[in-house]
Amino acid sequence: MTTFFQWLLRIASGLVILCVLGVLLVYFLASRSLPTYDKSLTVTGIAQPVEIVRNNANVPHIFGQSDDDVFFGLGYAHAQDRLWQMLTMRRTVQGRLSEVFGPRTLDIDKLMRRFDLAGAARQSALVQDDETLAALEAYARGVNARINEVNTEALGRGAPELFLFKQSFAPWQPADSIALQKLMALQLTGHMQFEVLRARTSLALPDQARLVDILPDAPGTGVAALPEYASLVPNTPSFAKSTPLPEHPLSPFALPSLSGASNAWAAAPNRSASGGTLLANDPHLGLSAPAIWYLARLELSSGGVIGATIPGIPVVLAGRSNDLGWGVTAAYVDDQDVMIEELDPSNSEFYRTPHGFKPFVTRKSIITIKDADPVTLTLRWTENGPVLPGSDFNLGTITPPGHVAALQWTALSPRDTSTSALMALMFAKSVEDGMEATEGHIAPGLTLTLADRENIGMKLIGALPKRAINHQSQGRLPALGWRAENRWQGTFDASANPSFIEPVGGIVGNTNNKVVERPFPAHISHVWGDSQRIQRWTRLMQSRRVHTRDSFIEAQLDTVSFSARALLPLIGADLWFTGEAAPEGSRERQRQRALTLLSEWNGEMNEHMPEPLIYAAWTRALQERLIRDDLGPLADEFTHVEPLFIERVFRNVGGAAAWCDVRQSAPKETCADMARLALDDALIAIEERYGQQLEALRWGDVHQATHDHQVLGKVPVLRFFVNIRQSTSGGDNTLQRGKTSGTGDNPFLNVHAAGYRGVYDFADPDSSVFIISTGQSGHFLSRFYDDMAQLWRRGEYIPMSLDEELARAAAVGVTTLTPRAQ
Repeated sequence: MTTFFQWLLRIASGLVILCVLGVLLVYFLASRSLPTYDKSLTVTGIAQPVEIVRNNANVPHIFGQSDDDVFFGLGYAHAQDRLWQMLTMRRTVQGRLSEVFGPRTLDIDKLMRRFDLAGAARQSALVQDDETLAALEAYARGVNARINEVNTEALGRGAPELFLFKQSFAPWQPADSIALQKLMALQLTGHMQFEVLRARTSLALPDQARLVDILPDAPGTGVAALPEYASLVPNTPSFAKSTPLPEHPLSPFALPSLSGASNAWAAAPNRSASGGTLLANDPHLGLSAPAIWYLARLELSSGGVIGATIPGIPVVLAGRSNDLGWGVTAAYVDDQDVMIEELDPSNSEFYRTPHGFKPFVTRKSIITIKDADPVTLTLRWTENGPVLPGSDFNLGTITPPGHVAALQWTALSPRDTSTSALMALMFAKSVEDGMEATEGHIAPGLTLTLADRENIGMKLIGALPKRAINHQSQGRLPALGWRAENRWQGTFDASANPSFIEPVGGIVGNTNNKVVERPFPAHISHVWGDSQRIQRWTRLMQSRRVHTRDSFIEAQLDTVSFSARALLPLIGADLWFTGEAAPEGSRERQRQRALTLLSEWNGEMNEHMPEPLIYAAWTRALQERLIRDDLGPLADEFTHVEPLFIERVFRNVGGAAAWCDVRQSAPKETCADMARLALDDALIAIEERYGQQLEALRWGDVHQATHDHQVLGKVPVLRFFVNIRQSTSGGDNTLQRGKTSGTGDNPFLNVHAAGYRGVYDFADPDSSVFIISTGQSGHFLSRFYDDMAQLWRRGEYIPMSLDEELARAAAVGVTTLTPRAQ
């Protein structure tokens, strides 16, 4: 027996030793790809030496003798820290994820091949101006220099993920950077899905007057009534089963409610305590680890430029120089139209046009799939755009038999000069220069907020489709593609885009709200990204005669929900302090406790408070009760609470209180009944998941920011090292926006927020500050992988200085790139 236990101990010890050795081996291999920042390297592709000085936050300050050499340095720095991210985004836009990840990403690849954004990018590379093309080529040489260094010096494949997902990859090309900008356009638009949802809802609702309730227009002058979708496109079923979008974390396709959002505002010198202009910007995108943003400073021939870049794209998308600051927000331009194309009954390879039937333009495309047979797609285009199958974006639910759906979209342009426009912006010296520089911007549609040392301004940049005045649906619903009045007639000249310079009030700003009211077809959009945050922002801006950098930071981090303040008095009007005495543990007592908490709450979505969770659960349950009986399964598509809908119902705007009556039941329910039942639903759900002690609830426990690794984030054990989870304040409609997922076991997870924040003060430009949500490095073993995450969560920033001496004084490393002798 003693011998047995001795051998058992030896075996156990051996297994432990093997495990430890295995962990050490994995660590050794993974750590080989950790970048060394303090070094000298001889490279091909630069004319003079380049220095990359990394400050204490690992923000690279790049110095060279020419702009091309500086862009080379940026490409090298991006590839040093984010090579895996860059390669994965490139595979996404090219539709080549399945070569690495197998069948689970096939649906993404199919969709991306049909859009062919990579093909449009290759064509667009030919129309960039000479300076931009030179910068793109220099940047690509920098990326490839890092890849070559990794290969020749065996630096762990350049990223730890490349050990797990081995792949060969082509050198970086200028068109790849343009393609990533088009990928950003895909992530920032949702108009195709809005059109489809409106059509499906129109088909489902027996009373078309109720369509404006559940899909309300932004406040302002109304739009003339539109025909029912069934009358536009006959023979479409009223109810059809939904087909979900690809759910892989690498999917660039998001729910319409999670399309782009952002805040940006600026103050003129007469509204600034320091006498200089101020600008704040925090663009919102899906959270991930690493963040999509990467901070960098470029010392160009026109001077220093510092701010937020996206790895793979050699421009500072949001940032400042010594003379000009710029911020971007999603403009919600109506840049997509779904066109219903009629097939030739005698030959399905032809489709109907205004001049008769015409053959589709077709091309075969082969998708290589890891561990599976390749798949061959037949890509088809009409004069309106690429044909998308009915299984994508629920298009099949609004397409009658004998028809297919095609997409018109500005980002599909093969002559897209957006990269040149954003490149020119970095060299602009004034608000006017910035507006002129970006006239060639095509997609995505952005609202550009500008501040130079004396003036401020705002301009919508991006191509605006020109539609006929007699367009059947005004671009709000899918339309018949063979009717000439439904087809785009080009785009408006950039001079038609709304702009604001030197406003009388001294402040401009945008929270994705409706910026201008213009009649169709000169409209900008029928769908806007915000009607709530703008109310809070307006109050904060007008509450002070003058502002400071710190007051702009305070507004950027504000977590008071205008929606909560507006809705609670409506939905609780018949419930506040009206119940009879109830014993502890009863449903009535729990309801009274919840109402008491909410009655004393100021609407602040603070992570440490219980009221935000009760409010969010109540309004979510309320909307569910209001729409489920009318919309049936289609109610699942409305994943987020629409405050304007709740307000219309409880104010009975245009008879909207009809939503409160359950059509299938004999009694006539009132809105007060619905509010009480929904509150009970919410409290039961909270109790089942979090317990009965309402006062002990914390909003931050459920509203966790999900900075998850897109590939390794669900791998057991590894996920604890690569994911960053944080308790956060804010909510769907606060300036410090933390958009909830709206789906899954925890619909309150924070999945979409400000991955970058910046505040610039031109009275003292070097006092400007910025931050990203994770860290600069994409390597999870690096101390710079998550070093900014806690600062971001706490609402702190790091200096945004162009002072070279300051960067060098606290440098964690200086990389010197020396040209190789020819």
